[in-house]
Amino acid sequence: MPFVNLLAMGSPNGGEGGASSMLSFLPLVLIFIVFWFMIIRPQKKQQDKRKTMIGALKRGDQIITSGGLFAIVKDVKGDRVVATIADGVKVEISKGSINGVVEVGE
Repeated sequence: MPFVNLLAMGSPNGGEGGASSMLSFLPLVLIFIVFWFMIIRPQKKQQDKRKTMIGALKRGDQIITSGGLFAIVKDVKGDRVVATIADGVKVEISKGSINGVVEVGE
């Protein structure tokens, strides 16, 4: 029997497919919930933590950039940070390229 004929026949229980169609969406809802708690939520927390860290940058903080440079913050202006990477060598670094603040003991 072709697939089209099976669809035309309707459900075998007399047309009451409402409950079974709701149950068929249950696995999709469960998968979304698992994705939310295992992927989306932790990623959002990490983004919020990074945003807070970058917003709290101040003069004297030691930072590491995404390129692997260690620098000491001299000034924070807008979306950039002026930092020194060696004696007398100042660079402007985009806040988006800062990976983190290095603790003094590290």
